[in-house]
Amino acid sequence: MIECNQNPPLFHDYTKLLSQSRDQIDVKRLMNHEPGLEECELPLVDLCGLWSENEEERASCASEICKASSEWGFFQIVNHGISLELLWKMRKEQVKLFKAPFERKTASGLLDNSYRWGNQTATCPKQLSWCEAFHVPLSKISDDTCYGEFNSLRKVMQEYASAMQELAKSIARVLVANMGAQRGVWEDRCNASTCFMRLNRYPPCPVSPELFGLVPHTDSDFLTILHQDEHVGGLQLMKDSKWVAVKPNPDALVVNIGDLFQAWSNDVYKSVEHKVMVNQEVERHSIAYFLCPSYESFIGCYDEENSIYRRFTFGEYRSQIQQDVKAFGHKVGLPRFLVST
Repeated sequence: MIECNQNPPLFHDYTKLLSQSRDQIDVKRLMNHEPGLEECELPLVDLCGLWSENEEERASCASEICKASSEWGFFQIVNHGISLELLWKMRKEQVKLFKAPFERKTASGLLDNSYRWGNQTATCPKQLSWCEAFHVPLSKISDDTCYGEFNSLRKVMQEYASAMQELAKSIARVLVANMGAQRGVWEDRCNASTCFMRLNRYPPCPVSPELFGLVPHTDSDFLTILHQDEHVGGLQLMKDSKWVAVKPNPDALVVNIGDLFQAWSNDVYKSVEHKVMVNQEVERHSIAYFLCPSYESFIGCYDEENSIYRRFTFGEYRSQIQQDVKAFGHKVGLPRFLVST
């Protein structure tokens, strides 16, 4: 049964939205589902080369990162320096957290009241995400009052966030250097107080396997590092104007470029639309680390004279997204900030 004590009222929300929609029967058409989806393996980058003493090996690894960021917007990494033990501990704590009763997750103030589920702005089923999550500002993870009864989560989350921060910055430095830009000023924009972690759980969905676990979107950061479920697939991305399913790799983390790096690189790096599909029988967990600047930071192109985007702050960008979601039910994103508009 999907509607047990720990689960959010997703079935109730879906039923309500379906009753309000004119498309009440053909779920596949409603969700723009594509049957027989091709499964792909993302480019795989061995980060051993990034820290090699051999200059050619470092250059080759950096080239792979930049090529995947330009051609795919997504890639997988192995030998990334984050221990399997830490990844396992974080997943164990995440599962324990989501097993708490729904009422406790919503009312206890856990992780700075960052718990959310579904999509409260959805006006039809295709805007509903069949998931629950804690979207946590890292500025709060040292606060004892955020954890309540989940005391063991604090130490693991701090260690995990610190490791992801260093890994994200290592990858970002490669992308910045590839464009011939100065690293110092850029790095000052992102630190442990400006980034976010999102703990995701996708409950089994009894309605249809064509429903979204997470609606199609691009990420609104510089880059994201995802520790996804090693065995339960669901992640899909847009490649060559069609959706492809990402084959899970139990040994790898997934990296994807966000909107801010696309704007900063003048569209050299691609922020690619992606989504998560549900599973009718088993739940799925993932953890995303978002490398973000402060809200006051200007996101200027490294090549200001030839930029196709006007300068904007991260705060402006987030505010525009919120306005568009409220008005249209979905994010518009970077097209709002083109010089020609």
